[in-house]
Amino acid sequence: MAPHRIRVGIDVGGTFTDAVAVDSATLELVAQVKVPTSHHHADGVAHGIVEALDRLLQHVGCDPDDVAFLAHGTTQATNALLEGDVAPVGLLGIGTGPGALPTRRLAGLARLELVPGKRFPLHYAHIEDPGDSAAVRAAVEQVAAAGAEVLVASEPFSVDLPDGEEAVIETARPYGLPMTAAHEITSLYGLRKRTRTAVVNAAILPKMLATADLVDSSIAAAGVTAPLMVMRCDGGVMSLAEMRRRPLLTVLSGPAAGVAGALMRERVSEGVFLETGGTSTDISVIRRGKVAVRHATILGKPSYLSALDVRTVGVGGGSMVRLGGAGGAGGAGGGPRRTVHAVGPRSAHIAGLPYACYAKPEDLEGARLATASPLDGDPGDYAVLDADGGRFALTMTCAANALGRVPEGDFAACDPAVARTALAPLAEALGTDVEGAATRILDAGVRQVREVVDAMVRDYRLDRDAAVLVGGGGGAASVTPHLAAAMGLTGRIAEHSEVISPIGVAMALVREQIERIIPGATQEQILGVRGDAEAAVVAQGAAPAAVEVEVTVDPQTNTVRAIATGATELRTQDRAHRADDAERLSAAAASLKTDPAAVDVLAATPAHTVYGTELRRRFRRSRHPVRVLDADGVVRLHAADARIATTTAAQAPEVLAELIRESTTYGDGGVRAPALRLLLGSRIADLSGVLDAEPLLALARSELRSRAGDEPVVAVLEARA
Repeated sequence: MAPHRIRVGIDVGGTFTDAVAVDSATLELVAQVKVPTSHHHADGVAHGIVEALDRLLQHVGCDPDDVAFLAHGTTQATNALLEGDVAPVGLLGIGTGPGALPTRRLAGLARLELVPGKRFPLHYAHIEDPGDSAAVRAAVEQVAAAGAEVLVASEPFSVDLPDGEEAVIETARPYGLPMTAAHEITSLYGLRKRTRTAVVNAAILPKMLATADLVDSSIAAAGVTAPLMVMRCDGGVMSLAEMRRRPLLTVLSGPAAGVAGALMRERVSEGVFLETGGTSTDISVIRRGKVAVRHATILGKPSYLSALDVRTVGVGGGSMVRLGGAGGAGGAGGGPRRTVHAVGPRSAHIAGLPYACYAKPEDLEGARLATASPLDGDPGDYAVLDADGGRFALTMTCAANALGRVPEGDFAACDPAVARTALAPLAEALGTDVEGAATRILDAGVRQVREVVDAMVRDYRLDRDAAVLVGGGGGAASVTPHLAAAMGLTGRIAEHSEVISPIGVAMALVREQIERIIPGATQEQILGVRGDAEAAVVAQGAAPAAVEVEVTVDPQTNTVRAIATGATELRTQDRAHRADDAERLSAAAASLKTDPAAVDVLAATPAHTVYGTELRRRFRRSRHPVRVLDADGVVRLHAADARIATTTAAQAPEVLAELIRESTTYGDGGVRAPALRLLLGSRIADLSGVLDAEPLLALARSELRSRAGDEPVVAVLEARA
């Protein structure tokens, strides 16, 4: 039996469904299983989810009651859009007089291209008066007769006045079709974008509802009492009830599971996560302990779907080497040398060739370098080995193993001697040794990845002094170590990298994002949005005491955004290891890139220690970089130049008011309050998204309200440029 209850994460991939069990107290991996994804079963992917769970419980020796948390991630919604396998949507536009014109134009959404050569299946009907029940019924019958299987009601300004959409939905309810109102999907203005987001959500609704019902009933039949959660595309999980309402949130959730694993298990606070498979690498950013999220593009158009900002490069562990230069092998007899001019995008998997590094030594006897076209129409410059044992592909994984970059026991590890033997014919053609040939392969492969990583580091203004590169996926060792060395950054491969996605699902927090456009938002309105986000995650099962809320107020767009996250249980902290003072000091000094003797302890709470140093600069003000470490010795927060103050919960409002006044900046861009973060108990409350002093103080007071008056509070303030 597992020593504690377990958290179960299941990741449904295109080929396999992976499941892991994580100890709910120590958060250590207990077991993992893999089953084929059941696309063609009568119950669809739901069958594979249940089979994976059953095998996992048998492997661990747990009873269903021992499952404290159960979540799954699925590519079903993404695949439905990619393959055009969606339900016809009946769009009910509402408006009269001048207000009818913008809604009637929504009929043009039927021109959206779902897949090449196939238009979005949308049928439009107009309703002038949503209170006219006969007119509403006629409109529903019109779109239903045209083939609509799901309904969407949309009206201008419904985010402020939803009565019309709600009236239409209520009148249409007896028809038994799945329904949604546009204002339920997003509270942001922009009729066309809001409606487009809602109709795409509706198009995948029937398929997702069917799967949800099957999984839910099967899990219940298996005796699991923990509520079933589903992975979102922004790195969190949501309740099954919320997924039934907004299945669109599961689109693009595959990469989000991996970065959630990096965030929660690897505890990355600043850096880039690279999930490398056999064919491609998904690249995403973690900044200040948060995943980077933006509005996604769906069907070639912008949407209001907040999804992980993930950028994909066609280079993976199985990517094949491509040769330049004259034909022939060159060599001692003279003649031009070959060059490695690119790697990928074709992989050994697609070409149907085995990796040369995994061959038996005897199979590589008589190996000769040749070039080939993996598939019809491909360039004929892909390197292969023709040997006694058949034809083999030369890949990024072969090069990484030859250089010893793949750790022993890694998913992609092989006998390095075999990898070097496989690269010997290529090395001869290049006029170098095996190490040189392997380096050129990795140089060519990571060059493409580095371009994207450099762009994301710039886009999100990552602190290069604190940033780390973390690799996940089965092909992690073929990209991350070499890229980190090339960029001069710290890099590592995630523990259990081949199952980092289901680990991310198992450890993800319940998440909800509330966005509203409120010109000149008052303190009360900002606190109201914050409260709505907090209530939403609690309603989905998050323990109230474990909820954290990050609020951002964008004065340019008048958008108030609150992101709430919380665990479904109060997580214990009985990890086997706690760093001592010396270990934490050493880790802080390493992150600050200075000698431990130059590092000071600036403040501490029972959960966190604040370290800092001083960087003196000629003719300029000294900088004071700061690192906040938790009890495990992990950097949880960093600041390039910060001011630290220690107070108590009772005294904090008065102290913070003075600190904010002193740290507020004035310039052409207006008045800007400092970026404020508070160390409260085991939490770091991030209030840095608010630029105005009064709302900032109001949010700080709301964070302090439930604290004992003598509880220590540490404030970390960064003045804005």
